[in-house]
Amino acid sequence: MMLHSEIWRYAVLLLAAAALVYYVLATLAALRFFKRERSRALPDYTPSVSILKPVLGVDFGTYENFSSFCRQEYPDYEILFAVNDDADPAVPVIRRIITDFPERRIRLLVGAEHLGANRKVNKLARLGREARHEVLVLTDGDVRVGPRFLREVVAPLGNRKTGAVTSFYRGIAEKNLGAEIEAVGASSDFFAGVLMAGSTEGITFALGASIATTKEWLGKMGGFEAIAGALADDYELGHRIAKVGGEVVLSREPVWTMYPAQTLRSFWDHQVRWARTVRLCRPLAYVGLLFTQGLPWALLAAFVAPAKWIAGAYLFGYLILRFAMAWTVGIWGVGDEVLRRKIWLLPLRDAIHFVVWLASFASNHIRWGNIEYAIRQGRMVAITEGETSAAKPAENAP
Repeated sequence: MMLHSEIWRYAVLLLAAAALVYYVLATLAALRFFKRERSRALPDYTPSVSILKPVLGVDFGTYENFSSFCRQEYPDYEILFAVNDDADPAVPVIRRIITDFPERRIRLLVGAEHLGANRKVNKLARLGREARHEVLVLTDGDVRVGPRFLREVVAPLGNRKTGAVTSFYRGIAEKNLGAEIEAVGASSDFFAGVLMAGSTEGITFALGASIATTKEWLGKMGGFEAIAGALADDYELGHRIAKVGGEVVLSREPVWTMYPAQTLRSFWDHQVRWARTVRLCRPLAYVGLLFTQGLPWALLAAFVAPAKWIAGAYLFGYLILRFAMAWTVGIWGVGDEVLRRKIWLLPLRDAIHFVVWLASFASNHIRWGNIEYAIRQGRMVAITEGETSAAKPAENAP
């Protein structure tokens, strides 16, 4: 029994050390990526572009978000918005944008053919058909960009092997604990995982805030119609382009995304929905996330450590290496100001993230608004009594 106890103790200590090693490797991956990309000359490739923006509702920064796309230092582009109906609160804002920027070619489309349960993709399909140009840039309604955004994300498409270009995103959060924790988690942890994937297996997915691609590559992967029922349309789009031979490239140009104030319930639902989305898209990688979570492993290692100095070393190692990774990836790399101000929230965020990780295994159901969906083979099926996926499809937007 004593032998078995010692084996378990050293197994825990070894696994806890593995989480700390992950922090070191992710930090090094971030250093390599951002140093390389910042020293790289931008190719002179500026074809005409269609920006596709499926929109649902408004938030605290909608006008500034939309108008940022009208201030691009780019020779020729159009902006296409799509809403579900004329009653959408975003419609007056879009009409104001059209008035305020008469020099830009901006169109508003209302309604879209039902192709699947994901209403965002239904609108993207219509936007894609209406787009005049070969190069398409997809961004969510809550995204804000800098003036060189189009130059940065379109230029890599000059390489015919590049199938899609996707971007990191910085947070703009309202003064709300849930919003700030979400922003801190994305820039300090999620992007570290993306960079590790890029340095080990390569990027075979896209991040939903911004994706640049072409009609040719969309056609090769089956078009938007192929992912109209998918929960994680951004992941599926990048993954399918990668499967047909396109390289998915991480852009050095981050965008901004909004984190509105949340209630405790909406924060929990959003976190669990996001976690289940990742689990169902990348099940093996998601299970592997257990071994990257330094806080629970450090606490467990401290509990079983044979000496106080060993316990202290694990706890100190977690704090130093976790904060170093967060600073390198999220602050130095992505430039996230929310993380810069709220980096002290990291231990709280990591504790919540571990509970969410466990909760994500409870079922394959997610709640979107007032509708519950079962996820079957990556596709959404409405199961709430009295609702159907055809009558109440989900809007896949933040």
